[in-house]
Amino acid sequence: MDSREEEAPLVSSPDLESQSQLVRRSHTSDVHILSCSFLLIFLAYGAAQNLESTVLTVQNLGTTSLGILYVSFTFFSLAASPMVRSLGSKNAMILGSTGYWLFIAANLFPSWYTMVPAALYMGFAASIIWVGQGTYLTSTARSHAEDCKVHEGTVIGKFNGEFWGMFASHQFVGNLFSLFLLGDEELKHVTCHVHFEIIGGYSNPDGCGLVVRAMTGLCGLGAQLRKRDVKEEQEPKYVSFYSSVVSLSKLVTAPLLDTRMLLIIPLIAYSGLQQAFVWAEYTKHIVRPAIGESGVGGAMAVYGAFDAVCSLAAGRLTSGLPSITLIVSGGALIQTIVLLWILLKYSMVSGVLGVVYPLVMAAMLGMGDAVFNTQLNALLGLLFRDDTEGAFAQLKVWQSATIAVVFFVGPFVSLQAMVLVMIGVLVISMAAFLFLMLHSEKAFSPRTP
Repeated sequence: MDSREEEAPLVSSPDLESQSQLVRRSHTSDVHILSCSFLLIFLAYGAAQNLESTVLTVQNLGTTSLGILYVSFTFFSLAASPMVRSLGSKNAMILGSTGYWLFIAANLFPSWYTMVPAALYMGFAASIIWVGQGTYLTSTARSHAEDCKVHEGTVIGKFNGEFWGMFASHQFVGNLFSLFLLGDEELKHVTCHVHFEIIGGYSNPDGCGLVVRAMTGLCGLGAQLRKRDVKEEQEPKYVSFYSSVVSLSKLVTAPLLDTRMLLIIPLIAYSGLQQAFVWAEYTKHIVRPAIGESGVGGAMAVYGAFDAVCSLAAGRLTSGLPSITLIVSGGALIQTIVLLWILLKYSMVSGVLGVVYPLVMAAMLGMGDAVFNTQLNALLGLLFRDDTEGAFAQLKVWQSATIAVVFFVGPFVSLQAMVLVMIGVLVISMAAFLFLMLHSEKAFSPRTP
């Protein structure tokens, strides 16, 4: 009898090990599919956005559409939390991805009647796809940590590192293509001519390719990802309009009543500010004067490459709040060096250094962006277990708001003024962040299964 009892675990052990491996693979495969789907969608969207900003210059249709998009993104993000909670994170991402291929399609036939409605709808779509993404990835990490009996913070960091590393690679691929495509003025002229033909609808193989990539990403989200939202209670059949408004108001304002969120919001706002600075100011005031229009693609390819690699590295190094504190501090220091360099020391020089300096800045800015993307998402996932959707909604509200401000205000302020504002926001945001980490580490430390 005793021998049989000792042998029983040996018989079931392979089955248990096999089941554990299947569970581990199911979680990691969901992260792979999610990352690849977003890569495909944003490879298509990034190309369309570049087309819009470089070609749709008549009556500023392109830049106006982008401004409308980010304003819409900001306002819809306020209500994204209950929407994602109602739809489920997977369904929210599927619905949200439709806004991207609709926006791409609108670029093929641009006018005020197509671009403005598409930009408005995409603001809504972007709000729910990103809140859904943050919620889904965090839920997957928590399930993986629980099933595999590993530290939750480590898994959240690793999964965010993979996602943001894959996502950032779309900048490298897209901008590297732009570098070769816009290598000289003659080729640039031909490219713009082809773009106009594509927009006019006479010949649009490139446009069809963009739509196909976006739809491929959509299919990846819809067909492969597993649902992870479990509703514990039955929804009431009838809810009055007043009750619905009150419930929505509570969901929107609840995160703002949390001291932790109030202390993180300045850093979230800076993360959006530094992204918009790279897109709008760095390329215009640093790259173009130094290495020309054709060099923008190369500089942004360097930015994307360092963003992708450092996202993977930062995710691997994340294990909890102490590691997040150190990594964020390092990223903030790197970007501070770049900002002070631009403000105090930088001036165009001839020769090799004239090309090297902007590329070094691009690399350092990409490193900082990688840190803020991975660590802010990991931080929200660790601190806001009870309202994950609300936390990620606030992330997108403040990021998109600061991006919209830069798009609208940037043309009217100098580079030095913009850099001074960024330094001020960074100092305030890091002071608030460090206060939260130093005084709340024990109270908010993630639980180890």
